[in-house]
Amino acid sequence: MTGLKAGFRRFLEADPERLHFAAHSHHPWPDATYDAQIACWQDAADLADLKWTKVFGEVVPAVQSQIAALLELSEPASLAFGPNTHGFVVRLLSCLPHDRPLRVLSTGSEFHSLTRQMRRLEEDGLARVTWIESEPFADFAGRFAEAALLCDFDLVYFSHVFYDSGHAIADLEGLIERIWRPGRFVVVDGYHGFTAVPSNLAALENRVFYLAGGYKYAMAGEGACFLHVPANLDLRPRDSGWLAEFQALEADSNEAVSYGPGGARFLGATFDPVGLYRLRAALGWLEDCGLTVEARLNHCQKLQEEFIDGLAALNLECLRPEQLVVPLEDVSRGHFLTFRTSAARALQARLQGHKVITDARGDRLRFGFGIYQDQDDVARLCRALAEILD
Repeated sequence: MTGLKAGFRRFLEADPERLHFAAHSHHPWPDATYDAQIACWQDAADLADLKWTKVFGEVVPAVQSQIAALLELSEPASLAFGPNTHGFVVRLLSCLPHDRPLRVLSTGSEFHSLTRQMRRLEEDGLARVTWIESEPFADFAGRFAEAALLCDFDLVYFSHVFYDSGHAIADLEGLIERIWRPGRFVVVDGYHGFTAVPSNLAALENRVFYLAGGYKYAMAGEGACFLHVPANLDLRPRDSGWLAEFQALEADSNEAVSYGPGGARFLGATFDPVGLYRLRAALGWLEDCGLTVEARLNHCQKLQEEFIDGLAALNLECLRPEQLVVPLEDVSRGHFLTFRTSAARALQARLQGHKVITDARGDRLRFGFGIYQDQDDVARLCRALAEILD
């Protein structure tokens, strides 16, 4: 095992027969995260209660700096951490007006962490949501920007890379420029974009909230999500965990509830820090390898091209290049390919039965690509498809 694959030895050797093409769903963890997992346990044993001094004094600032560098944020302290993005969604909602239904603009391609919550609020008349379909992709930005002009929305929420297709918004800065207004919360869900496609927030950091996490392309597993909070917003989330102002816990109870600076005001309560240990290790490993986001994307898209060439040669009835939701000609895509087929779930189950791991969402079958794969893996995948689906 050589090259980048050697960095995933533990994952790959755990089941050598498995062909894992679901990096968009559960990304393999590099070996560096194993050592980080053990280090977190050892710190708990060595430091006991004092481990939190190390977590907040060393681990959190280190990960904040790593993420800020990747997103080109000027202030690492704008980042708050939590176990999942849904908690941040709810906390953001708790900052908005509560004496009338919320006015929300979003897309038909958002993950359940937003859509389920919004639909539930709609049921009780607590929100009025305008949903804009992401397809056709060619004019999505224009349609979305036009919709943003039709109402004084409290919240505008959309993904940088859509989870149900892989389509990436090419001009993120241009779209934000068209939809941002003072007082309006503009939230970018970056989960399928963070460390997968170039994400430069330098010109946007005072206008957008940005959500992402370590479960997918940052290769750190669960429990390590984050929120970037624009500067100079004196927000007081009603859903407020006790970590939001840790240093003020002993203040007079008659005083108004206070909040920490920057992203700290969006912190929750007690959490398991092990995800942050893994995230620090995974991002550090990528940096040590000299793997930029652009290099990773280029690697994955080359593998995608080889896969589609191989798939075309197979001439399968049930899975064809023409079924791609985002064709290869569209370079504005992330690390996975999505095929539209009514048999998506059945195909995913058949493949999984032969240890070929993919992912299905409704009528969409997704194949994810990562730096733990090479040309030989793509060739193995094509041979497996020929045997299983022919």
